[in-house]
Amino acid sequence: MKKEAIHLDDWQRILFGDAPAEFLLEVFIRTSLIYLILLIVMRLLGKRMNGQLTNLELAVMLTMGAIIAPAMQLPDRGLLLGVLALLCALIFQRGTNWLGGKSSKTEKIVQGTATVLVKDGVFQLEQMVSNRMSHQQIFAALRSENVYNLGMVKRLYLEAYGMFSIYRDEPGKPGLSVLEPSDNEIQSIHEKTETLACTNCGNTAPAQPQPNSCPVCQANHWIAAVR
Repeated sequence: MKKEAIHLDDWQRILFGDAPAEFLLEVFIRTSLIYLILLIVMRLLGKRMNGQLTNLELAVMLTMGAIIAPAMQLPDRGLLLGVLALLCALIFQRGTNWLGGKSSKTEKIVQGTATVLVKDGVFQLEQMVSNRMSHQQIFAALRSENVYNLGMVKRLYLEAYGMFSIYRDEPGKPGLSVLEPSDNEIQSIHEKTETLACTNCGNTAPAQPQPNSCPVCQANHWIAAVR
């Protein structure tokens, strides 16, 4: 559209665009039909699409979002093109899941694998960097599961679909506190120990003799480990 054709008092253009007012009824009909077809396709995609999505499922969802918008709103696009594209997305999702069931190698390529972020109370820093995970993200996940120090964690997995799985170490051992250090009141639930914890990786060492650099990550900042 040329700038000379743009006027702030042109309510016909602002409200309806270049399409006639009757096209609003067509948009309503198109949207209703696409919505019903989308519900059917979502049902056929399976229950996983209603939960936490894998990378493949997220890609399918984004693709469907791009598919349905033109079919609902553009007067020069027919409904059948949108329906065909939705069916292609369904076939692609079903097909890749079928291939994943036939081949574990294909499943790993398409879906990804779980990653260990905490092992025996110690951060796996290389895995955290490769998965772009911060200490605070892991602390938040642990606090949500009532885990208050790293010594309570045997394993923490980042699943292929983005969720955390936490396996506790019973009865637990002294470790780095995951509580907010500035909250003195909540810190009082901890029992102090004669052990120090590296603030970078969570590795623990006896308070005496005073440790130098951490043997795991070579950092040199220690605080009292808690139980």
